[in-house]
Amino acid sequence: MTALELQRPNGRSARTATTAPVLDVVVPVHNEQAALAGSIRRLHAYLTDCFPLDWRITIADSGSTDSTWAIAGELAAELPGIRLVQLVPKGRGRALRTAWQTSDAAVLAYMDVDLSTDLAALLPLVAPLVSGHSDVAIGTRLARSARVIRGPKRELISRSYNAILRTALGAGFSDAQCGFKAIRSDRAAVILPEVKDQGWFFDTELLVLAERAGLRIHEVPVDWVDDPHSTVDIVATARADLRGVARLMRGGRLARQVGQFGAIGVLSTIAYLGLYAVLRVHLGAFSANAIALGVTAVANTTANRRITFGLTQRAGMVRHQLQGLGVFALALALTSVALAALHVVDPHPARWAELTALVIANAAATALRFVLLKHWVFRAALAQPPA
Repeated sequence: MTALELQRPNGRSARTATTAPVLDVVVPVHNEQAALAGSIRRLHAYLTDCFPLDWRITIADSGSTDSTWAIAGELAAELPGIRLVQLVPKGRGRALRTAWQTSDAAVLAYMDVDLSTDLAALLPLVAPLVSGHSDVAIGTRLARSARVIRGPKRELISRSYNAILRTALGAGFSDAQCGFKAIRSDRAAVILPEVKDQGWFFDTELLVLAERAGLRIHEVPVDWVDDPHSTVDIVATARADLRGVARLMRGGRLARQVGQFGAIGVLSTIAYLGLYAVLRVHLGAFSANAIALGVTAVANTTANRRITFGLTQRAGMVRHQLQGLGVFALALALTSVALAALHVVDPHPARWAELTALVIANAAATALRFVLLKHWVFRAALAQPPA
């Protein structure tokens, strides 16, 4: 890997030519010859005319094969306060990592080259980091006060992806994919070595690791207009992002919770099926199912409360059991529908067929139960700091 840096020591940032700028705005690019010049001139004009802090723009080119690097060189020769970083290997995450790790600015930011985010949000993004109030700042298109113009396909993908992050990784931030983020350089020095991804999942992983480390993440609602000429491969990016989510699941507290929940779930399912088989001798299928599921649901909630989620205090126990029964009602509905569907297909199914249908339905109910226990039943208790 090679990196080349050029800096013009004049212009708006010239008054700090002998010292580091407050802000370094990195624009990662790959084959962006059509958009680069116009976007950088627009960003440069905004920073020069409207931004009150000392700044620098870094164009980080990763493996471009068109005229992007030549255009970047022309911009650096023409406009003051521009640094260039060139990397031969392709990868947005690799470009951001290199540009940030070689910067001497106090606050490190990045934005996509299409400048889809309104630049007026830059100071609100950076100010909490400069003041020391927060460690990381992100633009969010999913806040109620954000104004977003984009098609329904991208809207659905974005909301689905962030829902996956909240469910699978327990993420507390709202918008991982918005190309408008900043981090204090001292925090970046600690977090960046832990980030493994070199591509589009880089900043999602950065946010997850920052949150796990207890860093404060500030969110800024943004005005955002979709770039209709974006060259991002949505399908390939989605696949890579899901692989990244799976990798982070294996390495975090959630992985342990899922493992413990799964073990309890297996034991609960065995007890449930055994109890169902005994009760079915004397009761109808629906009555046996309801009683067996109700008994094991109480035991399941108690075990998960203590073992999976580590809640040992008695406070809230009754409420948790009542909410757990609400979760049980949903599980009962799923398994009852499965039994009903089976009896429609075969009015007199074999006992093994009933048990098979219940195992499949119970698997779906188990996944639903984990999500509801974590994000509804025990959410308030888990959010409280330990005594």
